[in-house]
Amino acid sequence: MALPEHDVADLGLAQAGVRRVEWAERAMPALGRVRDRFAAERPLAGRRIAACMHVTAETANLLRALKAGGAEIALAASNPLSTQDDTAAALVAEYGISVFARAGMDPAAYDRNLATVLERRPHLLLDDGCDLVNIAHLERPELLEEAVAGCEQTTTGVIRLHRMSAEGALRLPMVAVNDTATKRMFDNRYGTGQSTLDGIMRATNAMLAGRTMVVAGFGYCGRGLAERARGMGARVVVTEVDPVKALDAVMQGYTVLPMEEAAPIGDVLVTVTGNRDVVRAEHLASLKDGAVLANSGHFDVEIDLPALEAMAVEVRREVRPQADEYVLGDGRRIVLLAEGRLVNLGAAEGHPAAVMDMSFSVQALTVAWLAENHAELEPGVLEVPRRIDTEVARLELEALGVRIDSLTEGQEEYLNSWRA
Repeated sequence: MALPEHDVADLGLAQAGVRRVEWAERAMPALGRVRDRFAAERPLAGRRIAACMHVTAETANLLRALKAGGAEIALAASNPLSTQDDTAAALVAEYGISVFARAGMDPAAYDRNLATVLERRPHLLLDDGCDLVNIAHLERPELLEEAVAGCEQTTTGVIRLHRMSAEGALRLPMVAVNDTATKRMFDNRYGTGQSTLDGIMRATNAMLAGRTMVVAGFGYCGRGLAERARGMGARVVVTEVDPVKALDAVMQGYTVLPMEEAAPIGDVLVTVTGNRDVVRAEHLASLKDGAVLANSGHFDVEIDLPALEAMAVEVRREVRPQADEYVLGDGRRIVLLAEGRLVNLGAAEGHPAAVMDMSFSVQALTVAWLAENHAELEPGVLEVPRRIDTEVARLELEALGVRIDSLTEGQEEYLNSWRA
C-alpha cells in the first residue's frame, strides 16, 4: 500500500502507535458508535479536511471516524511538545492519514506543517487554538477558496475567533465545539483538572498534600484543577479578574487573592486563563525558593518567559524530564515545567481517553453536520446544535449502561404550554 504524504519522526514506531491507539479506543465507546455510523452512511465522502490538533491516540481515533465517513485528512500538530511520535507513525502507516508532526519540532517546522495541510485546499478546517484559521486568513487567503466551514475546540481559539468575527475578518462559519455543555463539563473541568495534576506530578514527583497551589483563572478548567488539587490535600489559592468567577471561588471555600499576594506563598503556581502575562516579572521576583511554575492554558504566553530568562543567572535544563530550573541572583531556584507550554500534554499524555470520547464524538458529528448544512450558514462563530450535544450524552450513558427517565406526554405538554 502506498503511504500518504507525511513528515513524521519514525515509521518504525507504527506498531507501538497502533497499540496506543487501540488502548485509547477501549475507553471511547461513543466515538466507536459514531465511526460505525459514518462507515455506513459516508457523510464526508469527497471532503478534504485540514486539522491542526494534538497528535495523540485520542485524536487518532477521531480521525479514524472521520476517515470512515469518507474524508481525506491532513493533520498538523497544534503543539510541538504534545506529539506522540508512535501515534503519528501509526496514523500514516496503518490508518492511511497524512500527518506532519514530530515531537519537539521548532517553530519554523510548526509553521511549515500548517502551511502544508492548508495547501491541500481543504473544505473543512479542524483547529485547536485557531492557528490554522489565523494563518489561512492572514497569510494564505487564497487557500480558503474551497473551504466551507470549520470547528474550534479550545477556549483560547474561540476567543480569537470572536475577535476575528467582531472585526469582520472571519470568512467562514466556525463552530465553537469548546462551548458545548459536554465539552466544558467533562473535557475542560474533569479532563484538564486531572491531566494537569498528572503532568505536574510526573515532572516533579512532588507531594501536593499540605502545599499551597495557586490556580490562576477560575473558568471550567481552573475550577476542575482547583477541585482536584484540594482533593489531594493542597491548600488552593485562586486568582481571578472576573468578579463573578472570583465570587464563585469564594463560595466554594477557596482563598481568593490578587497575584501579587498569591505568588509569594505559592509552592506550585498554575496558569489556566487563555490570556497572556498572567505571571509577570514582579510576580516572579517574589516567588519562594523552589517554587514550581506550570501552564495549562493553550499558548506559552501566560507566564512571562522572557522576564524569567532575563532574571536568571543560570538555567539548568531538564533537572528532571520537562522540568527546567532557573537560578536567580539571590540563589532562589524557580522550576518551570514543559517550557511553559501545556503541562498536561508536555509532561503527561493529556486528557484521559474517556473524557475525549465525548469531546471528539461532538466534534465528529459537528463536522458531518457542517458538511451537510454549510450552504445555509453565514461566516461567524456558531454554537454546536443542541441535539448533537444531547445525542453524545445519550451515547455515553448507553455505553456506561446507565438508564434515565423520559418525559411523559403530560409532562411534555406541561412544559410546552403557558396555559397549564
